[in-house]
Amino acid sequence: MVRFKHRYLLCEVVSDDPRCRLSLDDRALCGLVRDTIARVHGTFGAAACSIGFAVRYLNAYTGVVLLRCRKDFYQLVWSALPFITHLENKGHRYPCFLNTLHVGGTIRTCQKFLIQYNRRQLLILLQNCTDEGEREAIQKSVTKSCLLDRESGEEELSDGGDEVAEAME
Repeated sequence: MVRFKHRYLLCEVVSDDPRCRLSLDDRALCGLVRDTIARVHGTFGAAACSIGFAVRYLNAYTGVVLLRCRKDFYQLVWSALPFITHLENKGHRYPCFLNTLHVGGTIRTCQKFLIQYNRRQLLILLQNCTDEGEREAIQKSVTKSCLLDRESGEEELSDGGDEVAEAME
């Protein structure tokens, strides 16, 4: 018996309107991606990508989306994503686009990439702070939202997050 291999596309919903991310729904996003694939690649693309396609993870607050598709046809899905220009949900239409961050073979590799990506984004955010009040507000927000206990957090920082630790000090 042969198992079906999948690819996971880690995407970020980019929009100027914060209501766009909050109105994200996995069914609406799945339908939007399928419609876009059908529009761009025709019936062959729609049929090829409909098997095994799913939205595996969706975070409405950060706008991170994890799409799963078959390994043979992930390039059809990937090439259709730039043609998504708006999100329709609950009678509203929000302009947005999907930025593909990573393509991986497992959910675990996408999670690892997302951790590294968030660390780099945090470092950039801390470097762009204009005054100490802003920096302290960001540090307070990060420590408040951290779910790890202090010991495991120190362990991860010693594994390669030294830049973030230095920037936070």
